[in-house]
Amino acid sequence: MSENKFPGWHGTTIVAVRKGGRVVVAGDGQVSLGNTVIKGSARKVRRISPGGRPVVCGFAGSTADAFTLLERLEKKLEAAPGQLQRAAVELAKDWRTDKYLRNLEAMLIVTDGADLFVITGAGDVLEPEHDVTAIGSGGNYALAAARALYDTDADAETIARKALTIAAEICVFTNGNMIVEELSA
Repeated sequence: MSENKFPGWHGTTIVAVRKGGRVVVAGDGQVSLGNTVIKGSARKVRRISPGGRPVVCGFAGSTADAFTLLERLEKKLEAAPGQLQRAAVELAKDWRTDKYLRNLEAMLIVTDGADLFVITGAGDVLEPEHDVTAIGSGGNYALAAARALYDTDADAETIARKALTIAAEICVFTNGNMIVEELSA
C-alpha cells in the first residue's frame, strides 16, 4: 500500500460495546483537516431504520465517503429486511469490487442490537471477539480501555463513554463531544 493511500484509521474514534443485552455505539464529534480542527460537534453515530428495524452506524474516515456507504447499506437492508449480516457482506463485496466504491476512505461499525460488525473497504465484515470494537485514529486506545473495563460492574454505556473519554485524552484527532446511541438485543 502506498504511503498516500488511506490507512483506514484516521480522524475520529468510534467505539461499540455489547453487554447485558444492550449494544452502545459512541463517537466523538471532531472533524479535522490535517492538523486543524474544523468542527467539534459532528454526528458520526447515526440511527437508520430501513424496513422499520433500527440499525446504529458509526463511521470513521471521509464524511462524504461514509454517507455514500451508509446510503448503500440502507439499500441493502431494504432489499434484505432484518438481515444485517447479509446486508453487511453484500456492502463489503460491492465496496471491494466496484471501481468507484473501492476508492472510498471510511470504515463502519454497524449493529441492529443483536449483531455487531466492522465493515472495511478491504472486503472485511468483522464480528468482535470480545463484544467490544473500535475504529478511527483513537480506536486502539478506546478498544484497550473498553476491554479493560468490560469485566467490571459497569454497563455498556458507561464502558463506551469512559473508553471514548480515554481515547480523547490521548488522540489529538478525537474530542470529548460524544454522540451515544443504544439498541437492545
